[in-house]
Amino acid sequence: MADELKAENRLESKVVVGAQKFGENRAAMVALLAALRGEEDGIRLGGGAKAAEAQRAKGRLTVRERLALLLDPGTELLELGLWAAFGMYSEYGGAPGAGVVTGLGRVSGRLCMIVANDATVKAGAFFPMTAKKVLRAQTIALENRIPTLYLVDSSGVFLPLQEDVFPDTDDFGRVFRNNAVMSSVGIPQITAIMGMCVAGGAYLPVMTDTVLMTEGSGLFLAGPSLVQAAIGQKTGAEELGGAAMHAEISGTVDFKEPNDHLCIARLRSLVDKIGERKGGPFSAVTFDAEKDAPRFASEELYGLLNPTPGASNVYDMHEVIARIVDRSEFDEYKADFGRTLLCGFARIGGRAVGIVANQKTNQVQTVAMGPQAGTKRIEVGGVIYTEAAQKAARFIMDCNQNLVPLIFLHDVNGFMVGKDAEWSGIIRAGAKMVSAVSTSVVPKITVIVGGSFGAGHYAMCGKAYDPRFLFAWPTARYAVMSGASAAGTLAEVRAKQMERGGKVLSEAEKKAVYDEIKNAYDAQADPRYGAARLWIDSIIDPAKTREVLMTALEACALNPDVAKFNVGVLQT
Repeated sequence: MADELKAENRLESKVVVGAQKFGENRAAMVALLAALRGEEDGIRLGGGAKAAEAQRAKGRLTVRERLALLLDPGTELLELGLWAAFGMYSEYGGAPGAGVVTGLGRVSGRLCMIVANDATVKAGAFFPMTAKKVLRAQTIALENRIPTLYLVDSSGVFLPLQEDVFPDTDDFGRVFRNNAVMSSVGIPQITAIMGMCVAGGAYLPVMTDTVLMTEGSGLFLAGPSLVQAAIGQKTGAEELGGAAMHAEISGTVDFKEPNDHLCIARLRSLVDKIGERKGGPFSAVTFDAEKDAPRFASEELYGLLNPTPGASNVYDMHEVIARIVDRSEFDEYKADFGRTLLCGFARIGGRAVGIVANQKTNQVQTVAMGPQAGTKRIEVGGVIYTEAAQKAARFIMDCNQNLVPLIFLHDVNGFMVGKDAEWSGIIRAGAKMVSAVSTSVVPKITVIVGGSFGAGHYAMCGKAYDPRFLFAWPTARYAVMSGASAAGTLAEVRAKQMERGGKVLSEAEKKAVYDEIKNAYDAQADPRYGAARLWIDSIIDPAKTREVLMTALEACALNPDVAKFNVGVLQT
């Protein structure tokens, strides 16, 4: 009887793993991932071997060594913002990872947000992107109520760039404001001072719940040299702001520890004693990792897309969904309507989710209105048409009504244009979808699989629409339009400008202008460019999409509070 009542929601796969195209895509993806991992390994070296040895000579561990001790054995850090500042600050020798490591890690069994300075990068100084990276970590922790651990080893603001670090709402001072706000809503924060903590940075640990400090570290608003210059007082660093002074005299430090190893052991012990809220609306049902695994291998995702920039990828997004959801089961919503967007319900790691995904295969749709009403048309995969936008808007509202987190899978060219689209009310339907995304109160997580262009990026919950997390595959392309489209438009504009100035361009010169613009545009659409500026939280291995989403959903579930859903004025 139970089998007779089983819904027909199991996805099938039509992927032919032995096909030539699949093999070529897979080989290209593996090569791309290998190149990215090589670059990531370089970023993780921070300031390099010489700087690491200088850190150890002080009796201190490097940031990666500290994290290895802090995290539970056999677990990994879901690193966020690894590519921050990539390709930036070259005039100062660069700032790998923006000089700070952030991410979600398991400590004493608890999922925690970790913020750890890398003292091998300019002594852990705060560049503009360092402040923004810490603020992004705090924002994620605040939205999801994640216990937050700070491993402090920083010389403070990078003075040559102080005007871009110090004053604005998304700069250094906002970090301490966030400390206070996080505390006010009950998010546990613990700081371990394991090196220098000076100037404005000295407020961070003191504004958290618990402060640990290792012997040989320093905590002061002004170092000995500045104190002497300011008030003429001569004093040593240890007497001014050492661990013993703060533990015995000022009372600022709660735990004084002899070294990094024992400090991390104490930190793990304290995390083990943090209380826990359970039973929120996003909790997982009973979940069996083996029985509830997808029916298809995650590595098969490597063969779906050609990772070459500008490649035209046509594939069925159901194939992606089948490899990330529990048991490959997907209850598709309005499956025969608005087919260039897939909407439906599933579970990931036992947690209910609603999925909104761009369908990349062309679809046949009966025209409902406009000059071609009643006829059949071919709808281009990856384009959002009126019916698709209407469907998605209603689905997003249903998910909010039923407290179901939303997953957005991007490979979107934008909204449809032209007379038929305008007559059908594409602007009105698009506004409806954007409004539903904007006012959504359930957790939203975005994964950019392929292209994410124009207003389609907005409607699919781009960065400006408050996704709790935004991840990207290496195949992601992130811009107002594709490089080819932008280059064609801008090259024509530039040619006309030059012709008005009396210069007539040859075809070769026009092509050179086109190539110059396209190359620059393609570089900016590269996911590394977006990740360097923290538009993307992490560039992920496609085969680890399910694993990453499970961690992100677990983080979202830590916050049981959901605001009242009020969609506001909808275009009808």
